[in-house]
Amino acid sequence: MLDLLETEPQRKVTAQERYIQAYRFMLVARLLEEKLASLYRAGLIKGGVFLGKGQEAFSVSLGLHLRKGDIYAPLIRDQAGRMAFGDTILDTLRTYLGSQLGPMRGRDGNIHRGSPGHGYYAMISHLGAMISAVVGGLMARRLRGETDIVGGSCIGEGGTSTGAFHEGINVAAVEKVPLVLLVANNQYAYSTPVSRQFACRNLLDKAVGYGLEGHEVDGTNLEDCLHVVGNAVRAAREGGGPQLVVGTLLRLAGHGEHDDASYVDPVHYQASYGGDCMHIAERILIERSWLSREELVEWRREISLEVELLSEKVLTEPAPDPLEEDWSAISNVELRDSYSER
Repeated sequence: MLDLLETEPQRKVTAQERYIQAYRFMLVARLLEEKLASLYRAGLIKGGVFLGKGQEAFSVSLGLHLRKGDIYAPLIRDQAGRMAFGDTILDTLRTYLGSQLGPMRGRDGNIHRGSPGHGYYAMISHLGAMISAVVGGLMARRLRGETDIVGGSCIGEGGTSTGAFHEGINVAAVEKVPLVLLVANNQYAYSTPVSRQFACRNLLDKAVGYGLEGHEVDGTNLEDCLHVVGNAVRAAREGGGPQLVVGTLLRLAGHGEHDDASYVDPVHYQASYGGDCMHIAERILIERSWLSREELVEWRREISLEVELLSEKVLTEPAPDPLEEDWSAISNVELRDSYSER
């Protein structure tokens, strides 16, 4: 877990290198999620599968700008950000397929994976609650005297209508914690369009209302996402307080693999935000001669092969045995025994 994430390198990464690195994480996430959808349809995954198709550029831009020691609390469509933060194909497959060898030991559902000791928070299904969890983590770090850290989390535009969003973002603003919150305005909260979610002209109005710094970005444009989110992370790290970044994009899949998205108005697919960020990124790579079509095809082949081989491996791994398991999410056997002796 988290074997990819390191502290910032001494040599400054160029914009071209950052773009190519981000694209590769996006590609891994897209191909991995396509495999997860296939496994779900084959009845091999219990629970839901929620794809980040169309949101990879926005998601990866946060995971890629966080450092070792930061806090990251992703949501269900943030596979790209997870990969950039250091999650692996193997751990993802093990969690979705319920392997006893996975980071969650085959428990906690297939999307509630993380490693709190590494600052990688397991997702809370009640969406807005992730904000308070990150704010609490940042305040705890502050009390321990830790500095130069950032806490990043993500939410959909529908989640900004929850009470938990209000409570978490209000405390973040009052305490001026280094929180960077990405709001993916993907046009639908499940099947509820934005016109039925909020009456404000723009979600950035919420940033103004709470006293936050607000930023807006085209969520389909990887270059813009890297620039805007990178600046927000830098501002938070340098003492600028919480930052709210709204990315305008379209969810290019149903709410989950159980949902055919038939309620989506076709007009959205023709809008400027309705493009596929993967296709846009690939076009830029080719136009600027950063990667060739042949290299892109080879990357896709290599990653697909790795995903297939690891899927076969994980499908043979043991599931947890409830009659033998003594694992607990918040303690271990020795700690429980020490409490029982008091």
